[in-house]
Amino acid sequence: MAENDIITIDGPSGSGKSTISRLVAARLGFTYLDTGAMYRAVGFKARKLGIDLSDGVSLAGILENVDLVLAPGEGDTRVILDQEDISLAIRTAEMGLVASKVSAQPVVRARLTEMQRRMGRQGRVVVEGRDTGTVVFPAARHKFFLDAKPEERARRRCLQLREKGLQAEEQEILAQIIKRDQDDSGRSLAPLKPAADAVIIDTSHMNIDEVVSFMLEKVEKPGQNSQTNSQGA
Repeated sequence: MAENDIITIDGPSGSGKSTISRLVAARLGFTYLDTGAMYRAVGFKARKLGIDLSDGVSLAGILENVDLVLAPGEGDTRVILDQEDISLAIRTAEMGLVASKVSAQPVVRARLTEMQRRMGRQGRVVVEGRDTGTVVFPAARHKFFLDAKPEERARRRCLQLREKGLQAEEQEILAQIIKRDQDDSGRSLAPLKPAADAVIIDTSHMNIDEVVSFMLEKVEKPGQNSQTNSQGA
């Protein structure tokens, strides 16, 4: 599999990863892989079964025969767990915190990383997550890390949730985002951070089209050095 066939897009919640990853994949004719949805699905199943999110042994048990399917959707990736569509249920801010907790468990991360690598072996894939450029596909030629100010990310997340008919209070979402940032960045296993050779893009003052165009230019320009930063105007 050629390194050029994999594009990783990492970053914290609300940085625009999902929307931008889908658009970049569509423009290039690549497959879109939402790794975050996989952790949310595991967290959802653990909560449903009443399993302690820090109980690695029990989490390993539910992963042994997990039936998890990711399918294209009109917006977010459709997530089918044990033949049940949980796409909407896992997209809450609360489930984001749950996903962060289960992702800190070595057995969960090892199992899902294995699944993600298997899905990516076909190549021509845009992989979105928090450690895709540092851990899952460290040899990917094109790596991006999207970020934005917490307040802007909270505003975006509230808009997304309200568009889906869900209630969202901006200050509550902001507190959850800050908490998740701390949890994801502070964990010892696969912490949230840019890969050393990632293009870091601050999307705080950039619209979606600007970010997508910037990324496609980096991907499509031969010999482009990926070690650069872009700050939104």
